[in-house]
Amino acid sequence: MFKNYRIRDYDFKLILMVVVLSLVGVFAIGSAEEDLQLRQLGGMAAGIVIMVVLSFFNYSSLLRLNWLMYGTNLLLLTLVWVMGRTGNGAQRWLKIGGLQFQPSELAKILLILFFAQFIMKYREKINTVRVIAACIALFAVPLVLVMDQPDLSTSIVLILLFCVIMFAGGISYKLVFGVLAVAVPAAVILVSLAIRPDSGILKDYQKERILSFISPEEYASDGAYQQLNSRMAIASGRLDGKGYKNNELTSVKNGNFISEAQTDFIFAIIGEEFGFKGSLVVIVLLMGISLECISVARKAKDTAGTIVAAGVGAWIGFQGFINIGVATFLLPNTGLPLPFVSYGLTSLLSLYMGMGFVLNVRLQAKRS
Repeated sequence: MFKNYRIRDYDFKLILMVVVLSLVGVFAIGSAEEDLQLRQLGGMAAGIVIMVVLSFFNYSSLLRLNWLMYGTNLLLLTLVWVMGRTGNGAQRWLKIGGLQFQPSELAKILLILFFAQFIMKYREKINTVRVIAACIALFAVPLVLVMDQPDLSTSIVLILLFCVIMFAGGISYKLVFGVLAVAVPAAVILVSLAIRPDSGILKDYQKERILSFISPEEYASDGAYQQLNSRMAIASGRLDGKGYKNNELTSVKNGNFISEAQTDFIFAIIGEEFGFKGSLVVIVLLMGISLECISVARKAKDTAGTIVAAGVGAWIGFQGFINIGVATFLLPNTGLPLPFVSYGLTSLLSLYMGMGFVLNVRLQAKRS
């Protein structure tokens, strides 16, 4: 389970970027919703402990529990369907004892870990129809459970993660380009059909989000309203921002122009209060963490390590891009937290868990 590691192989640069980004989140949440700041700080402290502890466990030994991880994931997602708590029209939360959490956030890291070991076991046959079909079937079950909550935004992230996992696992470039040639036009056709009034593919609120993004004036909705205000808030911050916890009445926070600013639209708070400089720091840190994970993946000792590090890096990169894209009105309104920044302890602890595994992959990396 444990191995002899060299301290020089410990990725302190990655830890520093993660901690700094988390602290930015703690400060931003304190401005958006002060009552939640201590809880986020406590979650950050717990996350750091989890990350450090996991970083010294041999990931190869832990990944042998991949079927237990998969079963736990399915159990939690099924319990959401049976007895989950509802909020804002979605059933996504579980409360067990006094603990409330969101299993779909935990599903991201559990699926990365499961497929890392599964593909490692069948890496010599990864390009066979049998193994590819098995991977798709195993992925489809939790995906359907997440989509049924409904949670389209998390479903999209899971699909993107699955694509990265298969690519990192060594799937043929011919298959990749072949799938893209079919998937891209199919996705365009599917979206065009889904937003039709008589279509039952998407929920009404999901259609409204897409239509309000395309024509915000014609399809006015709460989502478009928040995105427009978010973009205005970021622009109003200019270069240096209005200042931390400013008292301006025109602030999106003080004027209550954005609901739940501490979660999906935390980037609007950062842009308004810390300006372009603060926003750029967050973007650079997200890119730095994602690229560092990919760098670790390139040096991993085996396929499983490559998949773990690449999967976590893609998770942070894709989710960060989508969240900021929504806050700046470049993408339709979804509902994804900004990694390490938005309030949400399940998301935060899951990310720190992923970081712990990446750090261990780095400790066992191939030495040139």
